[in-house]
Amino acid sequence: MFQHLLIPLDGSPLAEAAIPAGVSLATRLNCQITLLRVSHSPYIATSMTGAATYAELLNDLNRQSRLEAEAYLSDQREKLLAAGVTQVNLSVIESDQIAEAILAEIQRSDIDTLIMSTHGRGGISRLVFGSVADKVLRQATIPIILIRATDAA
Repeated sequence: MFQHLLIPLDGSPLAEAAIPAGVSLATRLNCQITLLRVSHSPYIATSMTGAATYAELLNDLNRQSRLEAEAYLSDQREKLLAAGVTQVNLSVIESDQIAEAILAEIQRSDIDTLIMSTHGRGGISRLVFGSVADKVLRQATIPIILIRATDAA
């Protein structure tokens, strides 16, 4: 345990609330961190475009989304390295199923601990929006450290 940490990020300050806990563990225990960004397909209207144009546009948008995700993770890696983390891996997965992508990365990269933030939604809000953290918590077979992010994060 605590050899390889996974921190999923979506680009928001709320998701980034998990980073300090990961840095603290990684610097104290000399473990590696993988930063994950799940990039979902953009939604575009197709009424004005033909099939070939739509496919080209979708490919361009997916490529741009991936480049932005990679640049964001690279920036985060530099911050972690500056904070004393010695090994930071980056992973971008293209999927509309965020929880499933996180679970797949756990298996693919031999992750032993997941650190992620949660919005802490409950009641109706959770029913309407769902909870990635809840889905991962119910299905993961590794220890999970949940950081309750606040709107001020």
